[in-house]
Amino acid sequence: MASRRAGLRLVSQCKTQSLLARQKTTNPFQSCRRSFATSGSSRQAVNTQSRFLGLALFGFLVASPLIYKMAVDEPLSLDALTLAERDAQTKLEEPVTEASPMRLRMEKFVKEQQKEIVRALEEVDGSKFRIDEWQRKEGGGGITCVLQDGNVFEKAGVAVSVVYGTLPKPAIEKMRANHKNITGPVVPDSLEFFAAGLSLVVHPSNPMAPTVHLNYRYFETTNPDGTPGAWWFGGGSDLTPCYLFEEDAIQFHKSLKEVCDAHNKEYFPRFKEWCDTYFYNKHRNESRGIGGIFFDDLDETLTDKESLFAFIQDGLKSFVPTYIPIIKRRKNMPFTEKEKEWQQIRRGRYVEFNLVHDRGTAFGLHTPGARVESILMSLPLTAGWQYMYEPEPGSREAKLVDVLRNPREWV
Repeated sequence: MASRRAGLRLVSQCKTQSLLARQKTTNPFQSCRRSFATSGSSRQAVNTQSRFLGLALFGFLVASPLIYKMAVDEPLSLDALTLAERDAQTKLEEPVTEASPMRLRMEKFVKEQQKEIVRALEEVDGSKFRIDEWQRKEGGGGITCVLQDGNVFEKAGVAVSVVYGTLPKPAIEKMRANHKNITGPVVPDSLEFFAAGLSLVVHPSNPMAPTVHLNYRYFETTNPDGTPGAWWFGGGSDLTPCYLFEEDAIQFHKSLKEVCDAHNKEYFPRFKEWCDTYFYNKHRNESRGIGGIFFDDLDETLTDKESLFAFIQDGLKSFVPTYIPIIKRRKNMPFTEKEKEWQQIRRGRYVEFNLVHDRGTAFGLHTPGARVESILMSLPLTAGWQYMYEPEPGSREAKLVDVLRNPREWV
């Protein structure tokens, strides 16, 4: 009824304007007929034009109520925006706050921490990182910061990735093993997902200085109707020395334990054991390093999202005050060619784990639109493999291998 009244008002306005126009001006068709009265063909043309204009006006008046209704009551439906498009639009319209979706909060946090870590490592090394920003056509992108052949670090990489994509049905079914709430009883053909995190690996030049690895990440799916689906956090940090300094191992683990204990006393023993189990070269029967913490799939079955995000933040913020003092103690220590050779062998074992066993590397390489350079950023600049190499019994090298084969409790 409202649209009909609007249409009638529009018709009335058109009629009024037409009458006023005729009162103020001479009818052009009448002028034409006077000027060309002697021409029958001209009169016919004028009559045709008059009829055409009349029909056009009539059609407009009839259609106007429908046009009004379509514009006001029934707007045209557009294709639904993807998760990546919705998030991009949100970031343009308003700043990221504590009320924003966790996706945007995690992205903002890891980008801030990346700057802090890069600044701290540059201060130690005296060289600058190369910074590459990249985009994914599927949605998202990242910032990869790499320092090579520095004064202290042979290679250091600090990378942030923000990935939007679609999980196919086989991947959804596989994830249901650990996340029953990822979908309802009926598994859809696909689900949109979001993954964001910060990863870093630092390989010092001096074999007395330990390699360190860190990763903190967030994963979320979206239901077919656009509502939030399953979510979980993962991450951790671990130390991989070539020569064991017990004070470094104790300091590293003590710092992580303090972070864990501030949130849950059960976290550290659980995540320390998880780390020793996960970073293990099964084909060598030895750990990759001397451990730290590792966890994955932390969701609402453990605690609420805000509590886990607070834990993630504290863990990532602890990196600089934990690792920088260790690297400063070891970066200028003297070493021999034989000790440098041992470092190359240990790096070879590091490469073996990353390429053979690491789930993060496999997930990254199998994700559509994968940026291979960023995924393989964790590999050292140099590494070595010697056939049937065994350290001398009782040597410092043998002492490290013993710890790698028999993980210790450092705190």
